[in-house]
Amino acid sequence: MTQLITPPVPTAPVVATAPTAPAALTAPADGLGGPWPASARPGRGADLLVGGVGLAEAAERFGTPLYVLDEAEVRGRARAYRRALPHAEVLYAAKAFLCSAMADWVEQEGLGLDVCSAGELWLAVSAGFPAQRILLHGNAKSPEDLRLARRLRVGRIVIDGPAEIARLAALVAADVPQKVLVRVVPGIAAGHHAAVRTGVGGQKFGFTVEGGDAADAIARVLDQPGLELAGLHCHLGSQITSVEPYLLAVDALVRLLAEVRERHGVELPELDLGGGHGIRYLPEDAGFDLAGFAVRVTDRLAVRCAEARLEVPRLVVEPGRAIAGPAAVAVYRVLSVKYTADGRCFVAVDGGMSDNPRPALYGSPYTVRLVGRRSEAGETRVDVVGRHCEAGDVLVRDAALPADLRPGDLLAMPAAGAYQLSMASGYNLVGRPAVVAVKAGRARLLIRRETVEDFRLREVGR
Repeated sequence: MTQLITPPVPTAPVVATAPTAPAALTAPADGLGGPWPASARPGRGADLLVGGVGLAEAAERFGTPLYVLDEAEVRGRARAYRRALPHAEVLYAAKAFLCSAMADWVEQEGLGLDVCSAGELWLAVSAGFPAQRILLHGNAKSPEDLRLARRLRVGRIVIDGPAEIARLAALVAADVPQKVLVRVVPGIAAGHHAAVRTGVGGQKFGFTVEGGDAADAIARVLDQPGLELAGLHCHLGSQITSVEPYLLAVDALVRLLAEVRERHGVELPELDLGGGHGIRYLPEDAGFDLAGFAVRVTDRLAVRCAEARLEVPRLVVEPGRAIAGPAAVAVYRVLSVKYTADGRCFVAVDGGMSDNPRPALYGSPYTVRLVGRRSEAGETRVDVVGRHCEAGDVLVRDAALPADLRPGDLLAMPAAGAYQLSMASGYNLVGRPAVVAVKAGRARLLIRRETVEDFRLREVGR
């Protein structure tokens, strides 16, 4: 068994002064708009600048496929959440994308961190993120996961199943209690695909309100002297652009809070509505109205609590995609252009479902554009496909691109910062792309490109 080296446990928050960032969550890009970062604008030689750095220039320097991450966009979106919800706790959902630099940026902007594995927890604390500002959740926490969380002094742990109650209670001394939340399923369907709708029954997460599972779990937690029940948690789904599902969740959870007071005589101080806030992948997509969410949810919570004669609990939200997603652009190089007898055109690039599985998993749409070369040709309709041995390895269907597209050209896809690299695989032993941070005209490598040698080094015998 590989022995892990214990990372240092921070004893105090790191305070840092952050650079100026965009003032608005939905600031439009000059001449681009839609899903591109706010800093995106045309550059010289038909290049496209992000954070003042040309995408074609970055591709030549760092190779392709390449993920270009705009630090100011990340910071600006984090700040927008803090401004919109000054009395709430905002946790960045690390599952969207996490590296040490991302942990630094969100910590410096005053956000906490929501992690769902020992790996995410370990990386964050190793990078210096204060463990007390971390929330751990997940539907299948192992004893080792819980022991690590306790050893690192994680602020809160979300109880997701019955076995976790006894398992965690056994690790906790009554004089050093662990704060926990109980994840409840309020019976509200929301999200862009059935695979990510986690607010309804019939899936693996949480305790259903209907049928009494949530009430039973709450009673069991309250019976454990080593567990301090801080509140309720729910997560409705992913890529939600309407505020209405969150209002319904507030209604359901406040009713449950009132039942807890009546049955147990305690008022829980926290209410975590999770994340799932959607972004624009196509120019015509609806975005998430953060200001409307903040006003309507906080007002609804106050009204429902007043009706139930409850103190208003502290609101917690967990945006991930809404912070990381629009901050990155994926850059690919065209490898081939193939026309078929039935009139279709397939443009194959040097990445694909190994670095972006979302189109294959969910049918997710993207937009794409040529960068680094000006074309006078008219547009034609093509499918931008990946290099993997799967017919379903299609990144963009029916994309409008120049008719003279050729091998060696560069294509850029925005809204690439969330659930792409975090879900990437080593399919066909194609290494994961490099990640470059850009800011004020400078680029620096955050994550190097994965190589065939990296795959070989994992082998221990034959």
